[in-house]
Amino acid sequence: MENFDLIIVGSGSGNSIPEYLADWRIALVEKGTFGGTCLNVGCIPSKMFVYPADVAESARHGGRLGVHASVNSVDWPAIRDRVFGRIDPIAAGGREYRATGSPNVELIQGTARFVGDKTFDVDGRTITAPKVLVAVGARPSIPDIRGLVDVRYHTSNTIMRVDEFPRRLGIIGGGFIAVELGHAFSGLGSAVTMFNRSHVLLRKHDGETAQRFTESFAKRVDLHLNEMPTSVSMNGDKIVLHTPNGDHEVDELLVATGRRPNSDLVDVEAGGLTLDPRDDGTVVVDATMATNVPGVWAVGDVANPYQLKHLANKEAEVAFWNLAHSDQSPRTVQYHAIPHAVFSDPQIASVGLTEEEANEQGIDFVVGRRDYGGTAYGWAMDDSQSFAKVMIERGTRRLVGAHIMGSQAASLIQPIIQAMQLGTEVDAVAKEVFYIHPALTEVVENALLDGIERLDSV
Repeated sequence: MENFDLIIVGSGSGNSIPEYLADWRIALVEKGTFGGTCLNVGCIPSKMFVYPADVAESARHGGRLGVHASVNSVDWPAIRDRVFGRIDPIAAGGREYRATGSPNVELIQGTARFVGDKTFDVDGRTITAPKVLVAVGARPSIPDIRGLVDVRYHTSNTIMRVDEFPRRLGIIGGGFIAVELGHAFSGLGSAVTMFNRSHVLLRKHDGETAQRFTESFAKRVDLHLNEMPTSVSMNGDKIVLHTPNGDHEVDELLVATGRRPNSDLVDVEAGGLTLDPRDDGTVVVDATMATNVPGVWAVGDVANPYQLKHLANKEAEVAFWNLAHSDQSPRTVQYHAIPHAVFSDPQIASVGLTEEEANEQGIDFVVGRRDYGGTAYGWAMDDSQSFAKVMIERGTRRLVGAHIMGSQAASLIQPIIQAMQLGTEVDAVAKEVFYIHPALTEVVENALLDGIERLDSV
């Protein structure tokens, strides 16, 4: 058995090893591609495909502004190779640095499994340490559909690397991965057929926002709501999805029905860790990122349901500090103002509670709204579908949630994130700072002012 000061399992956010651990002997175990989900198969490559799709969609819809353009062709190999020609060297470089450039870190390539308290088997090699950080992420969840295992299908791990661009793409799922990749492939020219078990896309989002997004996205894809394939088969080299309402033939199939934590792959229960009984394998942690086992911390997709890189990075920062400074007051992660965005078309950004959640919690709140078209820049864009809404608690005059659907939503929501994190009253956010005129940020300002007016009208 080999002894280390710290064992880190997973090279995504777990690779962000701080300098104050430079004198620790650390084992970093990775079973797959170095760098984790975000870098290799998640947020970074997907957005590098989304952006060209945004450009193509802008060209197609310029006519309403008097700009008549078209997309003459899409060079899929060039787009794909630009993406992975940048990403793959970063992953390889990160691996090389940890393998040869970090004197106190030993990179162990292999599959780690708990075999006891803070003890792992890594492909026949037994290692142990008094401190452990589990950062093994998550993987695509595959639904139980008859015939699926016998056909050619993709997940988000593989669809972005296909050699031939699919003329017809089928997508099973209606969450953020499905609609982001649905937008990317549709924007680049695929005829996308999407199947979703719910009555709306993005069903975990704010209800009004999900409904309005669904109505907009349905104009771009062949959308089948409340309808899932009952079976899948091959017809030559084509894939056929069989549903109660008919058959649908596609060239490629993307399964995007959620993700599940990789806790089972490292057998966390053999290490004594507790799993959340409400879901499919999330490790239970407290606000310090500590598990129920002293000396073991867990972060990222294996320890929370959010699937957000910025949150995983923050959790890793907190966990590293706490495991190295047990003689000091522990740091914690605050979850009340976690922002998230969907980089589809239209774009969505959210922070805090949905209206439904606020009502369930019995919060007394008002909603302030502003359509993009009600501001100068939105008017210039001729945007009649996009909007911002904010939710303000009456008693405290503080923001408890916000939801924006439209261009630049992920950037526009930033002042609301800061206000919620810092506990700033809405009056200060709306009235004590300048909003550039006629920038699109005025949609946020006006939504806040509308909320204040509603607060003060009762």
